[in-house]
Amino acid sequence: MEEEINSISNLIDILKKNNSDFEEDIWYRGQSNFDWTLSPGLMRLTNAPSEGSLLTRFKQSAGMLVKANPKDDFDWLFLMQHYGVPTRLLDWSESPLVALYFAVNNEGDDSVDAALWSLKPTRLNKIASISTNEKNFIPSFDDIELENYTVETLSSNPRNKLTPIATIATRNSSRIQAQLGVFTIHHQDNRAIEEICLNREVVKYKIPAKLKNEIRQELALLSVNKFSLFPELSSIGSMLKEKLL
Repeated sequence: MEEEINSISNLIDILKKNNSDFEEDIWYRGQSNFDWTLSPGLMRLTNAPSEGSLLTRFKQSAGMLVKANPKDDFDWLFLMQHYGVPTRLLDWSESPLVALYFAVNNEGDDSVDAALWSLKPTRLNKIASISTNEKNFIPSFDDIELENYTVETLSSNPRNKLTPIATIATRNSSRIQAQLGVFTIHHQDNRAIEEICLNREVVKYKIPAKLKNEIRQELALLSVNKFSLFPELSSIGSMLKEKLL
């Protein structure tokens, strides 16, 4: 049965009920349109260029602007994702409130229902045969499990198609730390994550359009706002401007 989220207290009740017997990490993602799938930006493009081509073009112009030289192509992918270039990455958060904020605020309008997704990352990784005896193990982009997901490996073996995996990265920016950011990364299988899952590794909750504004107000009461998630000067400016209107 599809469950609806109608308030923050209701969200807490739902998550307690559905996850009380699960002792490992759970991640969350908010989408402002309920009909959107869990497909990264690059996979949603028609006749998309190769990721390698996008990466080359991005490096061409961004090289002199970055403060610290990225150590590998994954670091470049993070930068591309951060600045809106389509990649194989999907952003998730360890906080359901962060995901809820993006569900009711992010590039949508109040005429369409939104979605909040929950993901059990270790269960998703088991589908990709990533599993150890270590409880709650989630590989980082530096681990051997990610070698087959590099830009170079994909371009050298285009016929190989692996399933998406959940992974963690060094939180080397104030934004990703504030948002408790984590990631899933696709390989060359274009299916959305929910199409690959087998046994409720991912769950989708509906946020009715008519309740988006009310939930925004509840988040504001808890100081979950643009500045708390984007701790940058531009956020201060936009929040002050909103209060003047």
